[in-house]
Amino acid sequence: MTTTVATPQEGTGSPYALSHLDALESEAVHIFREVAGEFERPVILFSGGKDSIVMLHLALKAFAPAPVPFSLLHVDTGHNFPEVIEYRDRTVEKHQLRLHVASVQDYIDRGVLKERPDGTRNPLQTLPLTEKIQAERFDAVFGGGRRDEEKARAKERVFSLRDEFSQWDPRRQRPELWNLYNGRHAPGEHVRVFPLSNWTELDVWQYIAREGIELPQIYFAHEREVFKRSGMWLTAGEWGGPKDGETVEKRLVRYRTVGDMSCTGAVDSDAVSLEQVITEIAASRLTERGATRADDKLSEAAMEDRKREGYF
Repeated sequence: MTTTVATPQEGTGSPYALSHLDALESEAVHIFREVAGEFERPVILFSGGKDSIVMLHLALKAFAPAPVPFSLLHVDTGHNFPEVIEYRDRTVEKHQLRLHVASVQDYIDRGVLKERPDGTRNPLQTLPLTEKIQAERFDAVFGGGRRDEEKARAKERVFSLRDEFSQWDPRRQRPELWNLYNGRHAPGEHVRVFPLSNWTELDVWQYIAREGIELPQIYFAHEREVFKRSGMWLTAGEWGGPKDGETVEKRLVRYRTVGDMSCTGAVDSDAVSLEQVITEIAASRLTERGATRADDKLSEAAMEDRKREGYF
């Protein structure tokens, strides 16, 4: 009689150990299910960017074959990349999801918000976001933030309590031991939830490759008309670029992160496949926000200041 012995996974020493991607997936699925059990009106922030795409994929897995018991929320700056908005709408239709949109342009049209001199609308997202949360009475809001992205996000717990004004106070962070999450909150408060907290950018891309997740083609190398500002390649558009002295040229680029066109830079790249992107990311020494997000460079504490006001 032949006996088959399970072969331990490399570096684990145990035939039953999970790979690091399986462990991250399991943690995220647990977080989604925990929120479904603790809260009444959760919502997933979904922009069509890679992190929110992975987050939705995990939510679909967590509740399959049942539908996702949460709606989606997008804060639309009005300066989004068309490829990403097309992907967002197609995904919502494919999975028969409900999408809430908080529009920065609506607030500008009503005179509640004013355009910034630099044309950047990312800092203007806070008010539409917080008012939408209050109006819809969302008590848990999923975000795709990761601790490796930026130093302020590295401080964040998985369950992050926000007060009745949606503000974040680092001193009110709660301990999270043994994957136990405290979702208790007073009326008017809500909790921001980050299932990808412990993931890295490389983890996200390796998971996308493993799961065969479709992404907007903007994440892969393509020819694009761009101009240089503050060391970044920006896409020309109605938001105010380019200015005098800024020359538009056609380059082979891709985006590591997507957001407002006015502050999201492209990187020179010839990576047209997932394997090539993963190789490129593995060799990088800068996170995607550090390399390509101008709004994080407004000051040393730009992200933390916005988080204290209610931003993610």
